[in-house]
Amino acid sequence: MKAIVITKYGPPDVLRLEEVEKPVPRDNEILVRVHATPVSFGDTLVRNLKDVTPKKFHMPLLFWLFAKMYFGFRKPRITILGSEFAGEIEAVGKDVRRFRKGDAVFGYRGARMGAYAEYLCLAENEVVAPKPANMTYEQAAAVPYGAIMALNMLRKIDLRPGHRVLVNGASGGIGPAVVQLAKSHFGANVTGVCGTPRLDYVRSLGADAVIDYSKEDFTAGNETYDLIVDILGKSPFSRVKRSLTPKGRWLLVSFKTKKLVQMLWTSLSGGKKVICALSSEKAEDLVFIKGLIEAGKFTAVIDKCYPLAQAAEAHRYAGSGHKKGSVVITAGNSGVANANQC
Repeated sequence: MKAIVITKYGPPDVLRLEEVEKPVPRDNEILVRVHATPVSFGDTLVRNLKDVTPKKFHMPLLFWLFAKMYFGFRKPRITILGSEFAGEIEAVGKDVRRFRKGDAVFGYRGARMGAYAEYLCLAENEVVAPKPANMTYEQAAAVPYGAIMALNMLRKIDLRPGHRVLVNGASGGIGPAVVQLAKSHFGANVTGVCGTPRLDYVRSLGADAVIDYSKEDFTAGNETYDLIVDILGKSPFSRVKRSLTPKGRWLLVSFKTKKLVQMLWTSLSGGKKVICALSSEKAEDLVFIKGLIEAGKFTAVIDKCYPLAQAAEAHRYAGSGHKKGSVVITAGNSGVANANQC
């Protein structure tokens, strides 16, 4: 089978199309013919992990060390990227009960990766579920990571209808899912913060208001929020807390050790709190998301699709700062011939 392989860390050009051995499912595994996989933040991070210093890493030092040990210090131990996928089951092991040959599925592999390929094997009890009937493979592939992370994080908060929520980083990988779930599932009033090129994109996700960070600093305004979800966690709490209601929460997706200390400190008070969010992935969460999608409460916006052979070009575009939605790599018989067709 064909797969995109990396044998060294570096820029997009390290991604090479190669012929590799087709996997064979074990007794508890399914063999998926991959139709689509998105270019995620995790993919680009791992691709260039050699140059990611502890200071550049988005989490505390210990997390950076674990990442280096798992993925490899000098060269990649995981040679096929791709943590999200959508495709069709081609074969099942003899002990598989949840799925059958021919089922359309989508899922999330996390650090195991492996979706930049024509075929993928995974255990039936991993994070995989039937594909939403009202989504294409390309759309479904772009859903799992952001949706599961956003759902887990928002469940940690006592978010209620009418609460005011601001999403700082509303156009990235997790931000669009937070905007949609906070609005359509939890019934909150949502403000998204993003750059000028993606204002319309964030509005299309259902945001009640959008702030252009290049023109306005939300912490300098008079508006206050019950919850501020900060995807990158770059703003200091001393500024953010002015935009929180008396019992507001600052929920951080990415955080350093200093933020953990602030979380412990603010947990002792009954007022504004810092929450550093860690999330786990479960198949039942993906099934729940599938239900929201089929009920019309969640969607995926695709900017561009690239065939497997153009994975390097897909990574370049994803990192260009111009994307307005997900960038998807297609494989197999997905019918996508070039970057202008999705």
